[in-house]
This record gives sequence, structure tokens and C-alpha cells, in this order.
Amino acid sequence: MEPTARRLYRLVEPIHLVTYFAAEPTEALMALGHRNYWDGYFAGRAAPLGRAPAEVVHSIFYNFAAGEVSRHIPRVWETATPEEALAARQRGSVAALRRILDDLADAPGLARAAELATKAATSAPTEGRVMYAALRALPVPEEPVARLWHAATLLREHRGDGHVAALVAEGIGGTEAHVLHALSQGIPAEKFGRVHHLPAARLAEVVAGMRARGLIDSSGRLSDAGRDRKERIESLTDDLAAPTYDSLGPSELDQLVADLEPVAAALDAAGSR
Repeated sequence: MEPTARRLYRLVEPIHLVTYFAAEPTEALMALGHRNYWDGYFAGRAAPLGRAPAEVVHSIFYNFAAGEVSRHIPRVWETATPEEALAARQRGSVAALRRILDDLADAPGLARAAELATKAATSAPTEGRVMYAALRALPVPEEPVARLWHAATLLREHRGDGHVAALVAEGIGGTEAHVLHALSQGIPAEKFGRVHHLPAARLAEVVAGMRARGLIDSSGRLSDAGRDRKERIESLTDDLAAPTYDSLGPSELDQLVADLEPVAAALDAAGSR
């Protein structure tokens, strides 16, 4: 049986993904004066941390290659403040959700889901959860679509904080995490979107190191040990995400799932774009 945290992740993730996939959030951030998508990405996602230096953001985000964060932070704060970035990100994300969901955006089920998801998303301990704690310090929107998006963002970053902890515990570095995921999906590392842009020599070095540790076999596929490591990481991530739903009773969890299913289905069909 699929763990509750994994099941809810599959339903909540499409809500937050509009932030990165849909045009409206990028356009809202670009309207502040940012140069490109990645300026907006780092400004919007790092904004809850305030004007944290690149070294801190790199550590918290974990899976970006050396130097990628510093190409954007702190320069993005010369363009717009963290507060302006937060407002633009939310405004664009809500606009995207309303466009994709159409009538579902004003349905009673979405409002119920927003309340239950917010109850879950604001109930977990913040200790050791830097991104989650930063988001918890922000006000919760009142409008249902914005409220649901904010709750989904909290739940995603809470899970992300736990995923980083699981990766660290299993000795998997940031770039290695992308390679592990790519190979688990049957995608060669050099074809995977998050690392294909890296210098070929750097990516080859990472793959060689994973092969030397027995995580990748001689054919370039995940070894049995690599698959076991991936499964342990995902299982621990689920375990660490589970406390977010402890505040909901069985009937509330069932209601949340029922209300999120049509929302997630619509967003999945659109690719959250």
C-alpha cells in the first residue's frame, strides 16, 4: 500500500509545479525586471529566506552545481526585493491555476482542499527544515486558490527539506541525486534536463565516482546497489514527510484526497502549464 505521504505528494505536487512550468509566474517575475527564467526561479524560491547569500542558498537548495546560484544571487535583489518577488510568484501562480482549472477553481471542493491542506501544511515541526520554516513565517493567503497554492508550496518544501536530509544520510551529493534519478527513470545522465548542461568532463567525473562506489554498473545503468540506495532515499523521504499529515483525522485525509483528485487530474492533463 502506498504511504500516505507519497499518495498526497502525487496530488499536491502538480499544484506547486505551475510555479516552474506555467508562463504566468515567469512573466510576473520577469515584469519586475529580471533577465531570464533562472533569475526569476532563484528570486522567487529563495525570497522566503530574505537576502541570504549565495553560499547559504546553494547549501539549502542542495542540488545545483557549483556556481549556478551565485550567477543570480545576490544580483537579483538589485532588481527587486524579496517581498516583491514573493508577491509576483504568488500572483502568477494563482493566475496559472485559475486558467488551467477553470470552473474547478471556484468549486467547493477546492476551497475544502485549501483548508485541509493548510491545516496539514502549518502543523509540522519546523526544526531542521530551513525552507519550510522560512515559508511558515509568511502570512497564509485568504483567497482559496492562493491558499491552496501556498499550502502546496509549504508541503513541497517540507518534503524537499526531508529529501535533502535523506540524500545526505545516504551519502548522495547534489549532482549525484540528479544522476540517480535520471538512471532510475531509464534516462542517460547526459540527456537529463537538470544536468545535461554541465561540462561533459564534470558529469563524467560524477558518473565515474558513482560507478566506483558500486551505484552504477559497467553498462551505465543503475546497479542493484544503486536501486536499493534510491529506494531507501525515497522511503526515508516519505517517512520524514509523514508528520505533515498527522494533524488530519482519517475522514479529513479521505476528504482531502477526494477534493484534490480532480484538481491534480486537471493539472496533470495540462502538464501544470
